[in-house]
Amino acid sequence: MPDPLESAFERLAQQANHADEVKAWPEASWQALRESGALAWSIPSAYGGQNLEGVELLARYERLASACLTSCFILSQRDAACRRIVGSGNEELCRELLPPLARGDTFATVGLSQLTTSRQHVRPALTARAKEDHFVLDGFMPWVTGAARADHFVTGAVLEDGRQILAALPRNLPGVDVQPALDLMALQSSMTAEVRCENVVVSKRWLLAGPVEKVLAKRGMGGGLETSCLALGLAGAAVDYLLQQAEMRPDLQDVAGRLQKARQTVRDELYRLAEGGGEAEAALALRARANSLVLRATQAALAAGKGAAFLKGHPAQRWARQALFFLVWSCPRPAAEATLHLLASDVCD
Repeated sequence: MPDPLESAFERLAQQANHADEVKAWPEASWQALRESGALAWSIPSAYGGQNLEGVELLARYERLASACLTSCFILSQRDAACRRIVGSGNEELCRELLPPLARGDTFATVGLSQLTTSRQHVRPALTARAKEDHFVLDGFMPWVTGAARADHFVTGAVLEDGRQILAALPRNLPGVDVQPALDLMALQSSMTAEVRCENVVVSKRWLLAGPVEKVLAKRGMGGGLETSCLALGLAGAAVDYLLQQAEMRPDLQDVAGRLQKARQTVRDELYRLAEGGGEAEAALALRARANSLVLRATQAALAAGKGAAFLKGHPAQRWARQALFFLVWSCPRPAAEATLHLLASDVCD
């Protein structure tokens, strides 16, 4: 009997070009994820989920990213929202929000880049004024994946005194305005958009954390293991292609073998860190190595595919474009600097 998870991955791979190129919600791909049970992976069993974590969850993300990075990216942002809700300790909100998310009846996403990697040297993009029983939000979330689809945005805002809050912002509140999806060079069906807030009154019952300084500090800096895992998955699709080609073309065997070895090395380090074997600095270093791997592997696949790989229908051109996303997605300064150093080292040293 076919493995339903593998069947879902095959369906996603078949639809991956469409999900990358078309600026519309990838309904068929999302339905495949829903039927596979992927929407329950990261949610605790107490709320209808599968409670997967650590290596087991990362292995599934890697396989999914190899099949369709767009779908995996959307899922990763929804799962990030779920983790923030779980981590809030707000049992009432957990019982209200997580079961329908696990079933796929609702959709949540994160709008947190204004607190992590975007607009860090100017006035806060999203501010909050504290009142007796609510907050008033003004400003915008610059990068929100699946914004038009969302029922809730897990977002962060800055108070006048510099402290920050985290809240599960309902989409239907007056003053919440989802802008048209951004025109991206890849991952178009992620429907990533800016979300604006004008005098949005948010009851304190939606509060997930804060007010405190650096409300995201407990989760560490951007560029975490999930991001590296998605880069590894995309690199894996390119490496598998090269290995397949190398069976017929001996000239590719050395390149394919070296990239396969690098892939396994990155995976081993990823799993070691997932099991608690390292600190934030190690995770940032891994992010740079994963970035370098995905760029090199996808470009090698493009080169190996020759002119045919430059045609829009070929997966290699999609992989090469999507790999560039990891240079800008959740890439804090230390990870960005390490990536730049790796990119320059071969030609400048």
